[in-house]
Amino acid sequence: MRADACPKCRAELHVCRMCVDYDTRVAKHCREPTAEEVSDKTRANFCGHYKPRPGAYTPPNTAEVNKSLSELEKLFGKR
Repeated sequence: MRADACPKCRAELHVCRMCVDYDTRVAKHCREPTAEEVSDKTRANFCGHYKPRPGAYTPPNTAEVNKSLSELEKLFGKR
C-alpha cells in the first residue's frame, strides 16, 4: 500500500529505491519499461509495478557512530 511506513522510524516504504526494479544503471532508474517516470525516488508514489526488494534497507552502523561519539567525549568532555 502506498501509505505504508516503517513502524520504527516512520519512513515511507512504497518508494522506488525499495523496489526490485530500481536500478541506477538504466533509464529512469527503473527496469520496468512500462512504468511511468517518478522524479523523487525517495518519496512514496503510486507506481503499480512496485514490488518490495528484500534487504533494501541497510540500517546504519550505530556501533561505529557510538564509538566516534565516545572518542569525541573523551577528547572534548561532555556538555
